[in-house]
Amino acid sequence: MANTVHFFLGANSGRGFQNLFDSFCAPENHYDLVVLKGGPGSGKSTLMRRVGAAMEERGEAVEYLYCSGDPSSLDGVHIPRIRTALVDGTAPHIVEPRYPAAADRYVNLGQFYDIAAAKTHRAEVVRWTDACSACYQRAYRALGAARQLEEGASALAAEGLDGEKLLRRTDGIIGREFRGKGPGGREALRFLGSVTCKGPVWRFDSVRTLCPRVYELQDSYGLAAPMLERLRAAAAVRGYYGVVCPDPEHMDRIQHLLLPDLGLGFVTSRPGMAYDGAPFRRIRLDAMVAPAHLKRHRARLRFVRRMVETLREEGMDALREAKRCHDQLEGVYHPYVDFDGVSRMAEEEIARIESYL
Repeated sequence: MANTVHFFLGANSGRGFQNLFDSFCAPENHYDLVVLKGGPGSGKSTLMRRVGAAMEERGEAVEYLYCSGDPSSLDGVHIPRIRTALVDGTAPHIVEPRYPAAADRYVNLGQFYDIAAAKTHRAEVVRWTDACSACYQRAYRALGAARQLEEGASALAAEGLDGEKLLRRTDGIIGREFRGKGPGGREALRFLGSVTCKGPVWRFDSVRTLCPRVYELQDSYGLAAPMLERLRAAAAVRGYYGVVCPDPEHMDRIQHLLLPDLGLGFVTSRPGMAYDGAPFRRIRLDAMVAPAHLKRHRARLRFVRRMVETLREEGMDALREAKRCHDQLEGVYHPYVDFDGVSRMAEEEIARIESYL
């Protein structure tokens, strides 16, 4: 059976919800992009799982794209070889077809609601919808405060960084690993994970699937971005396809870089995002900061770390409460969804997609 990989298109951050849907859903990326519409509990994630499972049974490589609000749910499923994908096109990542039927199209699961029955529960729907939104705002305030503290700690550590040593180490990797020419191809933007209602979730399993050799960048202070950007640029010049994973807190910075053509991955590892595998190489970026500098500011950096952990836990507690509210909302809708109709539509979509194989 072909390999599957797992990523996110959305992430929770101190700047609020960040997403990569616009890049992923660009019509030129797809032969058929299916945009699912429908409210809570209408079966979007279930339909996508059924399509993914059917494609795996046919031997296709499948990419599963998870929801940062609830990583047990899907925001998308992608079958790369036939350039076909299904995505949840509802808030907070609204997607609209740009070239309907020719490149992308709606599938409306909202048609399977019993509208008359659902209207009798209007007050509950409003209550749980508004409560869920309030929880997300609480989460983003806490994560925003954590982000500001981390930025200060990162700037302080960077003052003691041996930047020339970092670049020499980077150029050494390029000279040793980036040989020959790659086949070319577009870069793909994905989040490797997110802070979620289940805590921090990072899909390092996808790194190992795509990249047998992994460089673990031990980086407690957010210093790896220049190294990763230099590696990305060098790989692009040589024509190697890359999966670029931005930092949700700083969308202009790279957090992880995967180069499947070379079987080579570069992952940032730090508390709360610790790489859980056995690396091919380990690079200690923390050791490139002058020890005397770290010693001088040790008390301040430890205080910031404790505060960041507390604030991030507050943010995750709010995300857990948001999940409970969303579960209540789905519970209101579930009795009024025609799941037999959803199942029939899933079979129709599977048959259509199988015709592309």
